Amino acid sequence: MISTPDNFPPTLLQRRFAALALALGVAAGAAAVPAPVLAQSQVVLPDFADLAERVGPAVVNIRTTERVRGGRGGLPEMDEDMLEFFRRFGLPIPNQPGPRGQRPAPDGGEPQQRGVGSGFVLSADGYVMTNAHVVDGADEVFVTLTDKREFKARVIGTDRRSDVALVKIEASGLPTVRIGDVGKLRVGEWVIAIGSPFGLENTVTAGIVSAKARDTGEFLPLIQTDVAINPGNSGGPLLNLRGEVVGINSQIYSRSGGYMGISFAIPIDEATRVAEQLRTTGRVSRGRIGVSIDQVTKDVAESIGLGKASGALVRSVEAGGPAEKAGIEAGDIITRFDGKVVEKSGDLPRIVGSVKPGSKTTLQVFRRGAYKDLTVVVAEVEPDQKRAAAESGAAKPQATAATLGIGVSDLGEAQKRELKLKNGVRVDSVDGPAARAGLREGDIILSLDNSEITGAKQFEAVVAKVDKSRAVTVLVRRGDTVNFLIIRPAR
Repeated sequence: MISTPDNFPPTLLQRRFAALALALGVAAGAAAVPAPVLAQSQVVLPDFADLAERVGPAVVNIRTTERVRGGRGGLPEMDEDMLEFFRRFGLPIPNQPGPRGQRPAPDGGEPQQRGVGSGFVLSADGYVMTNAHVVDGADEVFVTLTDKREFKARVIGTDRRSDVALVKIEASGLPTVRIGDVGKLRVGEWVIAIGSPFGLENTVTAGIVSAKARDTGEFLPLIQTDVAINPGNSGGPLLNLRGEVVGINSQIYSRSGGYMGISFAIPIDEATRVAEQLRTTGRVSRGRIGVSIDQVTKDVAESIGLGKASGALVRSVEAGGPAEKAGIEAGDIITRFDGKVVEKSGDLPRIVGSVKPGSKTTLQVFRRGAYKDLTVVVAEVEPDQKRAAAESGAAKPQATAATLGIGVSDLGEAQKRELKLKNGVRVDSVDGPAARAGLREGDIILSLDNSEITGAKQFEAVVAKVDKSRAVTVLVRRGDTVNFLIIRPAR
């Protein structure tokens, strides 16, 4: 049985179906079905008509142009199947020559239509939110309302990391959207999208929330839905059944370029934070601490006494950066930052990014079997720094094996200065399980089973105390990065 909100009455078809079922039951001599039982068994689906009528006027079409300054102009031609679709149904063919899509001679420096997207009105005085990729690189942006009024828009700011943009049109008294609470959004909940797929303005599609906080490798966790989203829907709103915006339709998973059943939306709470910064300063300021991080595997977590696999493993620390000044070391596992739990490595750059640069905050690390609190002053990410920023480093941790077959030697003072290390031993030879674990000659062992390694003799003493029947965890530096290796007993 599908459960839906009480405020959606049965459709005419559903009422007829119920009446038919009751009539058939009586005709067959069956006992009449009590009305309450029949009502409970009905499948009541939502009617989106009122919602679309109420919110639709606040959804806009965004058309962009660019000036062709040489070379062959014009847009790519549509494939024949798509052209046939528009011809068969008598629809205007988008991105083709026409009153609003005029294509002047390509070499004259005249505007050429570049693309079509969607957006929604945030405030009655003309602020409109959309995707950054909709307006990025455009020379001109035009916003068309449902009443067919068209305005030339000014781009207030764009943020590529979140794919959010804010544009402004000179108008007043505009219909606006209401912002919803993403925290209350539930998997399986009905949602609808309104936008301009293939240039077809104010198109409404519906579906359900498939997943929340889907980590796609982008800066923000996204809302996954099965709402039909196609080129031109980008920047349009994702709405709950109360008519509130809960996301900005942004991406699709596709092998063909068209909708294949999976689409993604930017959570509106994150988007509005970005839009507010764009509105006040024209740019987005984010924090950074200068570390390269990786995920913590279950094996590593268990072997070092962390318990569950959580937190962000620090692979390397930027010289002279905020993390180094705070005392963060390679091999630390950051478990909390600014009072927030770091469940997985992808959480850390998002949490750090939300902290105002220049702020002093606390973080918690797990180091050699114990938790330690540190204080760090957050720096600022460069405005156009790409996603490969230090905080989002993503090399995969190596899988490893165990029972030691390692020859080591002390590090000389010159080596320690060169490597900026206080302790550790150099691996001179590797054999058996240690080699299978991925250890290499020239690696530097910094700790073993949560014991800091200070020299070759101390290393031998630590190894002597190890239970050879269980896995042994070593923290290894290779080049400028560190990693945990798990050496397992031979079986």
